[in-house]
Amino acid sequence: MNVDAETAKKIAKISAVNFGSIFIEVMSFPKLKNNMQSHVKMIGLEHLTNYINSDRNGRGAVIMTSHSDNWELMGGAFAQNGIPLVGVAKKQKSEGADKFINEYRTLIGMHITYRSGVREMYKLLDEGHFIGLIMDQDVGRHDGVVVKFFNRATNYVTGAASMSRFKGVPIFPAFMHKNSDGTHTLEIQPPLYVEKTSDKRADIYQMTQQLATLTEQHIRKYPAEWFWLHDRWKSIRAEFTPAEITEINSKLGTQKK
Repeated sequence: MNVDAETAKKIAKISAVNFGSIFIEVMSFPKLKNNMQSHVKMIGLEHLTNYINSDRNGRGAVIMTSHSDNWELMGGAFAQNGIPLVGVAKKQKSEGADKFINEYRTLIGMHITYRSGVREMYKLLDEGHFIGLIMDQDVGRHDGVVVKFFNRATNYVTGAASMSRFKGVPIFPAFMHKNSDGTHTLEIQPPLYVEKTSDKRADIYQMTQQLATLTEQHIRKYPAEWFWLHDRWKSIRAEFTPAEITEINSKLGTQKK
């Protein structure tokens, strides 16, 4: 983000503090379940409801977001406002922790599937569910495409674009931020559709780049609310040769890292 070391340290400190409030809010799901609308203001919900009420042949859609603000609360807000959300989660290493968080997700109205359940996701799309994808994770070179993200070449997951193109369903970008009074604002953007040409790879790439750009724009507005502490650019350094990285940077107009 091109900030100095002192500013970066302040952002990291606020981010760490924010994670504590995320945990407290998850623990408060039994109470928030009946009070969601006063805790999370939704802007653009009509984009989802209009689609639900349209002639969509019973199909669902994809909701794309990032690890910004409280993503667990975001899922609950969708569910409590009548959106049949399916959260795609990573299975926790601890069986107890995995059981705990999934119980609270279910309590707030979400259905959960694991990342490995691709067939289930497509089945749920056909049944009218909305698949929620958090898309700011680093992935290996064989699991994503390289796009421009914060002016760096970055491996980016293609799930949203792939599902949208294959099923002909829209992608709704959605991001949440915290207000000064402790409540939250969840903004849903108008639907995006992947163009379906004879070049599948190009179609998926173009949409993935667009989603990466939207995510970056939100993070730049609320940098301290982005909770992603691992090395976001590790796979680029680890899985590409220096010559490949030079070629990629030249093509994308990105910086070295």
